[in-house]
Amino acid sequence: MKLGGLLLCALLASAPVFAGSGEWKSLFNGKDLSGWEPYVSFQPETNEYNLVSRHQPHGLNNDPNHIFSVVDGLLRVSGAEWGGLTSVEEFENFHLKFDIKWGKQKWHPRLDVVRDSGLLYFAVGAQGAQSGHWMRSHEFQVQEGDSGDYHSLDGVIIDVHAGDANEGDWKFYRYDPKLPLRKNIAARVLKLGNYEKPSGEWDTMEVIADGKTLIHKVNGHEVFRGFNSRHKVDGKFVPLARGKLQIQSEGAETFYRNIQIKTLDKPAAEY
Repeated sequence: MKLGGLLLCALLASAPVFAGSGEWKSLFNGKDLSGWEPYVSFQPETNEYNLVSRHQPHGLNNDPNHIFSVVDGLLRVSGAEWGGLTSVEEFENFHLKFDIKWGKQKWHPRLDVVRDSGLLYFAVGAQGAQSGHWMRSHEFQVQEGDSGDYHSLDGVIIDVHAGDANEGDWKFYRYDPKLPLRKNIAARVLKLGNYEKPSGEWDTMEVIADGKTLIHKVNGHEVFRGFNSRHKVDGKFVPLARGKLQIQSEGAETFYRNIQIKTLDKPAAEY
């Protein structure tokens, strides 16, 4: 779907309907990538995400180097080339759970930095809209020491209780529910607390989201809560409360399992 055609869908998504919690639905069968489509871009020369690359992306459903595969019943993301494994289905008003652990392999240009991946949600528009690699979306950061952080991809906007947490010329924020609400945030927001297990052990991550409220949990602990998901369509800001999921490949070998989702039976704000 082209971005301009999202306006009607976004307006319809602005009033969530909670029809019942239903059952947990598995999004990964442990055998193949049914229900998912790989988008593979390229291996960047540097860690500067906004540089124009001389490489052409492999594109959608073209994964010659098996960046996304199934190994021993687990979803393996090699990390060698960047991109995202995108759900065929779109989701709204959902509670998502997944387990993740790090593999051993790392790839240039992230050989000397922490391992990095991410789960993108409410993903809409074109593949590669963000830095040539990922869709417009909200990101649940999966990164050693930083899992649960929030990232805005391709300009999506939230409001969040946060203070400043700048690093050099890089301006971002730190989540703190005790601080005033900051509006119109399209940047990284650091999580509150660190509940990750040692590298190589399984962590359980959760996203609870209905567009009005976005919640990130790490091993059962809430670490982030944002509000009023929106983005710009045809020059106007509209709600963003429905979209695909995308699992990032970003320079590190990563394993996923137990990817499950269910429909919310009440507003996310009540969780």
